[in-house]
Amino acid sequence: MGFRGKKYAEAAKKIDNEKHYVPTDAIELVKGVSNAKFDETIEVHFNLGIDPRHADQLVRGTIILPHGTGKDVRVVVICEGENQKLAEKAGANEVGSDDLIEKISGGFLDFDVLIASPDMMAKVGKLGRVLGARGLMPSPKSGTVTPDVVKAVTDFKAGKVEYRNDKNGIIHSVIGKASFDSEKLRDNFVAIYEVIEKAKPSKSKGVYMRSIVLAPTMGPGVKVESQKNKWEVSA
Repeated sequence: MGFRGKKYAEAAKKIDNEKHYVPTDAIELVKGVSNAKFDETIEVHFNLGIDPRHADQLVRGTIILPHGTGKDVRVVVICEGENQKLAEKAGANEVGSDDLIEKISGGFLDFDVLIASPDMMAKVGKLGRVLGARGLMPSPKSGTVTPDVVKAVTDFKAGKVEYRNDKNGIIHSVIGKASFDSEKLRDNFVAIYEVIEKAKPSKSKGVYMRSIVLAPTMGPGVKVESQKNKWEVSA
């Protein structure tokens, strides 16, 4: 722990905590403080001016990042009939119906995304307690309850990510890996920024984009200028 603490402290010295960096500079800094022995994920955290207690102020949706996430997304599909073969062909890691539901009920959670066809949702609903707490419950809003399981599998494998605010009004997402080119990370950042910006609830009052922080998995965070009109043209 001491060694990691020392590396973290050294990395943190490169960052001015009083400053809000334009995206290009923030990304360069984050790449610079990413020094783990593995290819760290670059995370982004949006603190929004919403009241999560009210259903009409929740911010949730999906986006296919222009350059993907760099992560091998593990997708499982609950469906029946011909869809099973099609989902497997599209790249699903595991496919099933009652058998897969039983397996998940028994503790199998080794996946990132669960897709279900609408006709299976009455049965999948019984997994609510197991899946809900982990944010894995399929829903039409996130594109994980759909008759077109092939498109869903393809999209999530290609880098489609779901964003949703937590109970504190913060959205946690990813924009790629530390090994990505800065330009690709910026493209992904701008894409998710803009989709969240457009998703602003009409009931949200005051400043919507309160603050943004970029951080590598194991490193310190970098504050990003949250108002787009203040970004440099070249940023």
